Amino acid sequence: MEPTIVLFLTLFLAFLVLLVRGHSKAHGRLPPGPRPLPFLGNLLQMDRGGLLNSFRQFREKYGDVFTLYLGSKPVVMLYGTEAIREALVDQAEAFSGRITIAVLKPIFMDYGVIFANGERWKALRRFSLATMRDFGMGKRSVEERIQEEAQCLVEELRKSQGAPLDPKFLFQCITANIICSIVFGERFDYKDGQFLRLLDLFYQTFSIISSLSTQMFEFFSGFLKYFPGSHVQVCKNLQEILDYIGHSVEKHRLNLDPSNPRDFIDTYLLRMEKEKSIPHTEFHHKNLVITVLSLFFAGTETSSTTLRYGFLLMLKYPHVTEKVQKEIDQVIGSNRLPTLDDRTKMPYTEAVIHEIQRFSDLIPIGVPHKVTKDTLFRGYLLPKDTEVYPILSSALHDPQHFEQPDTFNPDHFLDANGALKKNEAFMPFSIGKRICLGEGIARNELFLFFTTLLQNFSLSSLMAPKDIDLSPKENGFGRVPPDYQICFLAR
Repeated sequence: MEPTIVLFLTLFLAFLVLLVRGHSKAHGRLPPGPRPLPFLGNLLQMDRGGLLNSFRQFREKYGDVFTLYLGSKPVVMLYGTEAIREALVDQAEAFSGRITIAVLKPIFMDYGVIFANGERWKALRRFSLATMRDFGMGKRSVEERIQEEAQCLVEELRKSQGAPLDPKFLFQCITANIICSIVFGERFDYKDGQFLRLLDLFYQTFSIISSLSTQMFEFFSGFLKYFPGSHVQVCKNLQEILDYIGHSVEKHRLNLDPSNPRDFIDTYLLRMEKEKSIPHTEFHHKNLVITVLSLFFAGTETSSTTLRYGFLLMLKYPHVTEKVQKEIDQVIGSNRLPTLDDRTKMPYTEAVIHEIQRFSDLIPIGVPHKVTKDTLFRGYLLPKDTEVYPILSSALHDPQHFEQPDTFNPDHFLDANGALKKNEAFMPFSIGKRICLGEGIARNELFLFFTTLLQNFSLSSLMAPKDIDLSPKENGFGRVPPDYQICFLAR
C-alpha cells in the first residue's frame, strides 16, 4: 500500500476517534451508554423491534439513566419510576424544558402551549389553564357537556341495532366535541363532512408519528427532511388543520363581543387586543393557532385512542366487563346518568379505567424534555439544552410497582379491601411541570363515557376473546390499537 494512502487512512481514523471523544467531552459528563458512530450514532445497535425494545436492552446494561445518540445528538434516557420522578418532580424546574419531535418541528416551530419554552410556555400555560377552567374544565359545566355528548353517542349506537362497527371515528367524535365546545364554542354532528375530515387527519397523523419510519426520521431529520417521506404527509395534514383553525379565528374576530367571550378563541383574541402595544408579547396570532392545534389534537386523539383500547380490552376480558356492569347497576342503576360523584363509590370501575390507561401505554417514550440549565443529576453533568426522554412505559410496566406488568389486571389498583389504591408509577399523563394540560378533563371523559356505554350496552365481538389480538398497529411515539369490530347490544 502506498505510504500516502496509509498516512491518509491513519489521519482519517484518528479524526474519527477525536470526533467521537470530542463530541462526548463537549457535552459535559453524560451518563454511560453504547459508543456512537459518527453520523449514525447508535443506530446499528438498535433492536429491529423499535426504540422501546432497544431502550429496555440498554437499561439492562447501563442502568436506569443512560445516553444514546440519535444520529449525532446525545439524548439522556430516564428508565423506571424512580429515575423519572427524581428528574421531573424532584428537579422539576431544571427538567421542564421541551423539545419538538422532529417530524412536527416544521409546523409547531416552538410555538403553542405544548412545545414552547421559557416565558412563552409559562404565559401560554397559565392562560390556557385559566381559560379552560372558565369554560368548563374543573366545573360542573364540563360534566354536563360530557353527559350530553355521551347521550348523543348512545342514541347513535342504538341506530346500529347491534351490528358490528369500527368505533374509531365515533370515539374521536365524542372526545373532539368536548374540546371543540371549549375551544371553538360549538359541537359538531357525527356526519359533518368537515369534522370527519379533520378527525381523519388527526388519526393519520398520530399513526404516522407512531410508525417505525418516523422513529428513523428522528435520528436523521437534518438530512432526511430534504427527501420525500411520511414527514411530508404529516406537514400537509397539520397545515390543513391549521387552515381550518385560521378560518375559525377570523370568524371569531368578525363577530367578537368583548363583553361576552364565548370560548377559548374569543378570550385569547381579547388578550391579544389588550397586549397589542406590549413589545414581544406572547399573545399573537401564531401562538393562538398553534395552541388551538395543540389542544384540539391532544384533546381528541389521546382520549379517543384510550377508549378504543379500553373497549378492545373489554371484549378480550368479558369477566371484567361483567364486574364493571354489576357495579354500575348497583351504584347508578339504569334510570339516571352517571355522574362524577359516582367515582368514589365505584372503586372497581376506577381500577379498570386506570388499568386500561396503564396497559394501553399511549405515549410510551413520553414527550421529549430538555434541561433548562447545566444540571447535576445522579452524579452526571447534563449541559443546558441536553435532550431527555422520560420513558413512561418503563414506569407503567415497572415490576417494582406492578405485580404482573405485562398482564391486564385491574387488581393492580385495588387494595386487599377492594378500595382504589394509588400507585406512584401510574403516570399516563406524565408528571411534573409538563404534566398533560388536559389531565382533568381526560379523566372525566374516560369515566363518564366508559360508564355510560356499559350502562346502556352489552358488548359482543365477531371472534372469541382468546383470538383477539391486542398488539398495537403502530408502536413508536404513540401506540395505535389495532382496528377491530364491536357490537353494542342494548341492555
